[in-house]
Amino acid sequence: MEAHPILFVAGLLAGAMNAAAGGGSFVTIPAMVFVGLPSVVANASSTVALLPGTLASAWAWRRDFTSFEGIPLRTLVLISLGGGLVGAVLLLVTPQRAFDDILPWLLLAGTLAFAFGRRIGEALRRRVRIGPGVLLGAQVLLSVYAGYFGGGVGIMMMAVWSLLGEVDIKAMSAGRTLLVSAANAVAVLCFALAGPVRWPETLVMLVAAVIGGYFGAVLARRVPAPWLRGFVVAYSTAMTVAFFWRAWA
Repeated sequence: MEAHPILFVAGLLAGAMNAAAGGGSFVTIPAMVFVGLPSVVANASSTVALLPGTLASAWAWRRDFTSFEGIPLRTLVLISLGGGLVGAVLLLVTPQRAFDDILPWLLLAGTLAFAFGRRIGEALRRRVRIGPGVLLGAQVLLSVYAGYFGGGVGIMMMAVWSLLGEVDIKAMSAGRTLLVSAANAVAVLCFALAGPVRWPETLVMLVAAVIGGYFGAVLARRVPAPWLRGFVVAYSTAMTVAFFWRAWA
């Protein structure tokens, strides 16, 4: 029971971060590992806990969904569903010890994507323009990553889409929420059926994340976006360092 207050506070913070800037999984996974859950179980449980907030965001953006470069959004959703399933299955067959070694690198990849993804995308856009085929291939890989871990995947998607050219930011934000939701939803179904989810801890964090998501949206209207992103980068960097220390020590 003593773990529940920690998970509730972590859920509040993660929900607020996702609503305001993103990066909630950088809070939920470390918190679950901290209270004693194995890292694979913590990853799966975190995905379940954060799904309602992601679905709510997708619903809020529903009027802005659009296709990219002539690729129907339905095609990208189907790719995301398939990739999310593959990523979830890969997580379930990854040995616990191996995932303990991989997790710090996943946190590092997510942190770098969150910190520099948009700027890298903007810099590359001035030199590179990709076509629909590359976009589809990238979406396959990103969807698998979303089902397996997912930290920073929304930023990665937007960075790739920016290479198409001048894509409306509202359209990218809407597409990101929908495709991440699709990948996460099928991963959650897989995790629920396969049984690696710790439901008591997950439900505590899920309720807290919904509450935090509401207040995070309110906070996002009052606090400058660079401050919010700076907090997420600082926090995720600290968690990445801590998990590298844990793996090596």
